[in-house]
Amino acid sequence: MDARPTSSVCSESDAPLAHPHRLQATRLAAILSEIDQRSGEADLSAAVVGARLGITARYVHMLLKDTGHTFGRHVMDRRLQTAFALLRDAEWHRRRISDVAIAAGFSDLAHFSRAFRRKYAATPSDIRKAARRDGEGVDLTFAGRLAAKS
Repeated sequence: MDARPTSSVCSESDAPLAHPHRLQATRLAAILSEIDQRSGEADLSAAVVGARLGITARYVHMLLKDTGHTFGRHVMDRRLQTAFALLRDAEWHRRRISDVAIAAGFSDLAHFSRAFRRKYAATPSDIRKAARRDGEGVDLTFAGRLAAKS
């Protein structure tokens, strides 16, 4: 006869095994957290994130699939958000735009500029000028109108 308990109550340590969706949600949150924390690293990849979390790059991609965005899209969006914030930050106003791009995780300035303009309908210089003019109070919804004014 089996000596294991037959109780249907799971202990805390059994919870992830009993609820695979909870485990997937936890891992997805960890992946997104790694992207947020490490998006400034130019060599960030699904393999790097997976290795840090003890899962495969393929599993990283699979979990992100349900978000509707790829790993690369999540990283790009986070890097662009970081660059936008740095361009608005008064402490970064004297830094070159290439410094902002590198700090955000971009290794190619041309790629950064194209991606930034696609997302915000304004150049990094437009955002910086508006932040200086408006005292760092540039709203994300305002970015699209900046290109038309310049």
